[in-house]
Amino acid sequence: MSETRKAHIAVLLTNLFFAANLSLVKHISPSLVGAFGVNFFRVGIALVLFWILWAFSGRSAGIDKKDIPRFVACALTGVAINQMLFIKGLTLTSTIHAALLMLSTPMLITLFALLWLRESFTFSKGIGLGLGVAGALLLILSKDASGISSITGDILILINAISYAIYFILAKPLMTRYPPLHVIRWVFTFGFLLILPFSWPDVQRINWEQALFSQIMALAALVFFGTFLTYSFTTYGLKHLGAGITGSYIYTQPVFAAIIAALFLQEQFSIEKVVAASLIFSGVYLVSRKK
Repeated sequence: MSETRKAHIAVLLTNLFFAANLSLVKHISPSLVGAFGVNFFRVGIALVLFWILWAFSGRSAGIDKKDIPRFVACALTGVAINQMLFIKGLTLTSTIHAALLMLSTPMLITLFALLWLRESFTFSKGIGLGLGVAGALLLILSKDASGISSITGDILILINAISYAIYFILAKPLMTRYPPLHVIRWVFTFGFLLILPFSWPDVQRINWEQALFSQIMALAALVFFGTFLTYSFTTYGLKHLGAGITGSYIYTQPVFAAIIAALFLQEQFSIEKVVAASLIFSGVYLVSRKK
């Protein structure tokens, strides 16, 4: 199997895990742990896994001094701001609002890639992005509204989307100089130091004796699948597909979210969701298609 095909599979799985994160976060925060405390476990445990994985690779662990500011910038945008605002915003607004606002990420990535990386914006990409937006909007609007939305939560999710788009652009040059695992390991190292002062107070307030088994399992899934694997696969996708194509896969998240809801929340998989899924995958195909 070619590296490009593997990258497409990895990015698709990334968005499946991200879609599951919406439900996992709602199950554990704020009932078990505060929003910032969730990030202590997500970033901290994933960081340990990245270092263990790198230790078995037998490669050098250093980075060039001139690249340290970019690594710190990636940690700030891709871990600290992104992780903390996403979790906090999700606890304040509905999952539908969060999913809708996150759809701005690929458009922001395309814009930043056009301005900073000089990536080409073709007619095919424009049509693909349009189909993706149409499909995602159809899917989200066809779902029954749940939860109470908050303007503050919506703003936090939107800032998170902007921050994550900037991370995509900042991280790409590092992929040309270092292995993907090397990049994400150092990004998480700096990111954990940045979030520690904000997350530790929430960790100290956790009452583990009252935690449900399902909450412990949800936290474990959030760390391993929703953080460790998603960032690993995203980094791999950035290296082999580029920022624009990798970001465009976010349109699949509402599809996966609808499937998860149908399986575990007994929501009906309507004809609108089938049509929306077709539009979304068509959009991803057009965006990723070569000339």
